[in-house]
Amino acid sequence: MAVRPGDDVARLARTVSSAHRSFVEGGDPGAGGGEGTSPVRSVVFDSWLRSRDRGVNPDGVGESGDLAGVELDRYRSTHPMALIRPVVRRLLVDDVADTGLLVAISDAAGRLLWVEGDSAARDRAVAMHFVEGADWSEEHVGTNAPGTALAVDQCVQIFGAEHFSSAVHEWSCSAAPVHDPTSGQILGAIDITGGPEVAQPQVLALVRATVAAAEAELRLHLLNSPRLLGTAPPRLAVLGSERPTLVRDGERITLSRRHAEILLLLAEHPEGLRGDQLAILLDESELDSVTIRAELSRLRKVFGADGLGSRPYRLLTALGTDVDEVRRALECGDAAAALSAYRGPVLPGSVAPGVEEIREQLRARMQAALLRSGEQPLLARWTSSPDGREDSVAWTAYLASINPASPMYDQVRARIAVLDEQLGQ
Repeated sequence: MAVRPGDDVARLARTVSSAHRSFVEGGDPGAGGGEGTSPVRSVVFDSWLRSRDRGVNPDGVGESGDLAGVELDRYRSTHPMALIRPVVRRLLVDDVADTGLLVAISDAAGRLLWVEGDSAARDRAVAMHFVEGADWSEEHVGTNAPGTALAVDQCVQIFGAEHFSSAVHEWSCSAAPVHDPTSGQILGAIDITGGPEVAQPQVLALVRATVAAAEAELRLHLLNSPRLLGTAPPRLAVLGSERPTLVRDGERITLSRRHAEILLLLAEHPEGLRGDQLAILLDESELDSVTIRAELSRLRKVFGADGLGSRPYRLLTALGTDVDEVRRALECGDAAAALSAYRGPVLPGSVAPGVEEIREQLRARMQAALLRSGEQPLLARWTSSPDGREDSVAWTAYLASINPASPMYDQVRARIAVLDEQLGQ
């Protein structure tokens, strides 16, 4: 969040503007060291550094490389983001007339495909070249919500002078990336741009909700036409089931546990793994190299020979996983979406050390997000799940969220007492 509840917006604007001026004039980069010690949030400062390193002009917005006319129309008509435009219009655009707000949809490279909303705001936005067909990637114009959201693959708010370009300092924006629901690949971003009010938490929540609805819409389209988004990368599902699956070209393939373990570990290590490294991650007693080669040979027949490399073993094609879907929701701070995507432990029957580590890290992150949210419905779902049934910390948080007059209060308290007895507390 750029502006937190209770912040003095005018004071924050002066502070950030001063920090930006110091930075572009060659001030000490260490002054932006981190949240709590700097007037600039780390996500913004890191983006400023990238923008400066790439030679972005802090005094203007470039206009090169635009698409326009027939070329833009042709590009937009065939782009996957066109499928979600009706959802975005219904949830956002239809309500922003005469509000001074703009709603933009970009592609994965940061090019603005559609810019709609308040007509006066659209006219004003021309001055900073925030127009359909323009390149608003971080590489091209520096720190901005849609461009930076795509660069870091998470929800981002940018307030006033947090923009790298001074031409954009009178604007604020909130944006989030949109992903292919099958592969996890970024398709583009949804952005709301306007005045300081756009940097408030509720606007970011609105953008997140719209992205969730848009990805659900894409999922429905894909059910009817699996190839609608082009040749989608395969997707590995390993959460909560003893029967892991691989979805490839619209076909659902049931995998052996070992093959699912290997694919997950390779997805987690895009740099690749030597045979001995993979063996240790699969079995503490270390599998021999012959066994590893045999397993990879069999896996190539399932996954495709052109998708797996050797020396080191690595994926040669993109592979989306349901684990990554949960992580993206957690990184956006959306505990509800993360819990919906979290269908259970990672490969629950696996005893491979590398998989056990991934399983525990994801479970711990889920628990932390739910405790942080304190939302009763989410805690109720978690404590009824395999991961949460014996999670005494979560049960205690759940109890704190319940009205003591509710019959559920005594039931939850009794459950905590049983857990305490079982754990010897």
